[in-house]
Amino acid sequence: MATIEECRSALDKLSENLAGADGDVRGAAALDRSLSCRITDLDVTFVGRLTDGRIKVEDTLQGPPREKADIRLTMTGDDLVSMVNGELNFAKAWGSGRVRLEAGLRDLLRLRKLL
Repeated sequence: MATIEECRSALDKLSENLAGADGDVRGAAALDRSLSCRITDLDVTFVGRLTDGRIKVEDTLQGPPREKADIRLTMTGDDLVSMVNGELNFAKAWGSGRVRLEAGLRDLLRLRKLL
C-alpha cells in the first residue's frame, strides 16, 4: 500500500509532467480550478488548485474533503502511484470505476484531452 508521502510525490510528479506538456495536453491543463484528490485506502484528501498547468497541493486532510472542489479525483494510493508511473492507464481505470473523476461538463470536456 502506498504511503501518504508516496502519494504526495506522485502528485508532484504529475504536476511536473503537466507543466512540461505541449499542445492539447498543455491547453487542457491550463485551467484555474480547485482540486481534490481523495485517497480512499489512506483516508486522506489532498486539496489544492490546478492552475497555470500545475497542480499546487495546499493541504492534506484526514478523511473526505470539507468543501466540494471543482475537480474531484478519488482512488487508492497504489492506483495514483501506478498511473503517474505509467503502469495504469487513466482512461481504463476511470472506465472500470477504479478511479473516479467528478467535474462540471465543461471541465470534463477539456480534461478528456489529458486522457
